[in-house]
Amino acid sequence: MSLIKICLIQRGYYIMKRGYLQVKIFIMNFTKTIFKAYDIRGLVQGELSKELAYQIGRSFPVLLQEKGTDSTNKKLVVGYDMRASSQEYYPEVIRGLNDAGISVVNIGLSSTPLFNFACAHYPEHAGGIMVTASHNPAEYNGFKLTLGDGLPIGKNNGMSRLAELVNMTYVVSGGGQAKTEEKNVLKDYMDRVLGLVPRSSLKPLKIVVDAGNGMAKVTLPEILKQLPVEVEYLYLEPDGNFPNHEANPLKVETLKDLQAKVLETKADFGFALDGDADRVGLVDNQGQVVPASFVGGLVGLEVLRSKPGSTLLYDLRMSRAVKEIWEKNGGQTQMCPVGHANIKAFMKERKAVFAAELSLHLYYGDMYDVESSDLSLLYILKILSESNKKLSELWPVMNTKFHSGEINFEVEDKEIILQKLKTKYSDAVISDLDGLTFTYPNFWFNVRGSNTEPLLRLNLEADDEATMQEKIKEVKKIIQ
Repeated sequence: MSLIKICLIQRGYYIMKRGYLQVKIFIMNFTKTIFKAYDIRGLVQGELSKELAYQIGRSFPVLLQEKGTDSTNKKLVVGYDMRASSQEYYPEVIRGLNDAGISVVNIGLSSTPLFNFACAHYPEHAGGIMVTASHNPAEYNGFKLTLGDGLPIGKNNGMSRLAELVNMTYVVSGGGQAKTEEKNVLKDYMDRVLGLVPRSSLKPLKIVVDAGNGMAKVTLPEILKQLPVEVEYLYLEPDGNFPNHEANPLKVETLKDLQAKVLETKADFGFALDGDADRVGLVDNQGQVVPASFVGGLVGLEVLRSKPGSTLLYDLRMSRAVKEIWEKNGGQTQMCPVGHANIKAFMKERKAVFAAELSLHLYYGDMYDVESSDLSLLYILKILSESNKKLSELWPVMNTKFHSGEINFEVEDKEIILQKLKTKYSDAVISDLDGLTFTYPNFWFNVRGSNTEPLLRLNLEADDEATMQEKIKEVKKIIQ
């Protein structure tokens, strides 16, 4: 594949002749701010376009080639979510891939877990592009790019180079024999998930699922039909306008309807998903929202029971109570940085069987180190079936420490603040894995710059509430 590099600002294209080869060169000026740490994301009005979608499809094979993946002998997966603009963008992604000579597997409307599975499960797939803005509101959309091993294109794995390719570089025309086929991957996905948590391990339970008008409908109802559960759904129909509430279970206020329905129906628990169905939220039988640390803590403990002595990863912002209970049950634990691109790479490097992130992403070694909200739900069902306890009895026993939650600060110079903290807390055990983590015998805190906003984020935890409050004030004074 020949490459022509040019550095012009104006928008448009030129046709050039090189011998007998006709070359079409696109000259673009897409804003680089849409190329985020973990995906491409921006406003539909003013930042994204069908033209951009085409360019992403056209550029991705070039990036794969540079990374040593010969995508010309494989296929790339394309999926998309329920947003109105996704219907416009995904055909352009396919057209760009085809024009670059790449055959496409179109899996249609998809959750991100189903898309990631489609990329990683089939040897003939070199990766793929998913059109989605995850949990963002209706005015946004974006693109997730994934490799054939499940690793995403992110800040440390090609995103900056992709931005250059989309804006500055273009390729010889002539897709030639490139084709597009439609493929239903749901059965293979269901077989995989149900093989990890078999029906025989589950007892009849009653649950409420809040799909948030996102993509959960693609997989979850078909899986739950196979299980001995009674399900009541809230907002199951995909609707990119999110008419009922923002599809983000990390925001407790979005779970109010789920909490009320769990109490009304006397359900065993409630389960919430975000827009692309890769984050999960949990409400117990008493209508209490289970803190994110303990959602991951409970599921990780169940994974560990089936894989004794294995390595589990915890996001450096999570309660250290999770680390302690996993180790008490024979697990090997390691702290990991924030962000799915970082965590998936860590899992592969450390051969971890499970990873939990405070953003309510849960990752499974048995699912190619990617998220599966469907598998997370099955594990919760298994935990309750085998423990013969209510969820409201299980998670509070993990809640043995006092956590600040994430506190955000707008600062002009992040590095100056971090240096002041290093000076003040020089007697701590200091880790620079992601920002700075300071650990003492009775408390710890992490301060890190946001990957998506001009903020410093503080998470602090202590063995008692008085120490937590004292240290929050102390650290705040330095930051502010």
